Amino acid sequence: MGDAPGSLKRASISEIGSVAMPISSPLAPRPTALEVVAGHDLSGKTAIVTGGASGIGVETVRALATAGAEVTIAARSVDAARDVAASMPGNVSVGSLDLSDLASVRGFAQEWLGAHDRLDLLIENAGVMAIPELQRNADGWEMQLATNVLGHQLLAVLLAPVLAAAAPSRVVCLSSSAHRRSPFVPEDPQFETRAYDPWLAYGQSKTGDVLLALELTRRLRDRGVTANSVDPGGIMTNLQRHMDPELPKRLGWVDDEGNLHPAFKTPEQGAATTVWAAVGSELDGVGGLYLQDCAEAEPTDDPESMSGVRAYALDADAAVALWELCEATHGHTKF
Repeated sequence: MGDAPGSLKRASISEIGSVAMPISSPLAPRPTALEVVAGHDLSGKTAIVTGGASGIGVETVRALATAGAEVTIAARSVDAARDVAASMPGNVSVGSLDLSDLASVRGFAQEWLGAHDRLDLLIENAGVMAIPELQRNADGWEMQLATNVLGHQLLAVLLAPVLAAAAPSRVVCLSSSAHRRSPFVPEDPQFETRAYDPWLAYGQSKTGDVLLALELTRRLRDRGVTANSVDPGGIMTNLQRHMDPELPKRLGWVDDEGNLHPAFKTPEQGAATTVWAAVGSELDGVGGLYLQDCAEAEPTDDPESMSGVRAYALDADAAVALWELCEATHGHTKF
């Protein structure tokens, strides 16, 4: 159904002789978001950053606003978002958005559309991770899949007309190396028959974000809208708030003195690939990719690898199945 992921990838790579080269940025290793955006003028452009009131979302907002974009922070905690907005340069506003509540998604979109007729950048950054016990939203969706995928998919659908009006425009879907923990499981995505596991559920939702970018691009690229997914790397933020406080030690993320493993990034570094996905000229007209460390990641099925993207996350049929499940839930089938 539609174009296969391979056709998206062939459109995304440059050719040197007969060798296909993955896209990468010319930036030094582990740049910050501000270093990525340096030299870019986003004056006159509009952006929405979900979850922009904490973690790498704050640094994403800061980079885009510093470059001149008009940025809306869409967040559950409006007070926290207002504090962040007040600390930012330029034009940064706030909207209330709970991605697990489809009425809230519709309300945010309606309010935003009432004041704007174009959207250049939709950064789907917000997320929840490893909720210990099974929780469901009002529509019966497992809460991580609901928040990380369903809410973001509906938001993109509702905002598609203004994304197309600003074409070429971009959507950035935040995924994670944790997508390697689980494919999207269409037979039981809501853990109705299989035992709930917080990390399997999180992994499924992060695979879902890759699939969302793939299908968004397939459906909207003819209207000048492309979407890519991003692995920001390991960053300690409030995303880990549901975890057992001792788990980072057991996983080797921190030592007994509380020092982070050197593989971890700062929030400023963690936002870099998101910002590159939003502004990098190397990605003009390119969609359906999984990006890591300001570069296109290549497929791998090595179970030990923390880098690369699993083949199941680039499966066109899985992307369609997830999209249609979202549509069947919220009822919005047209852009």
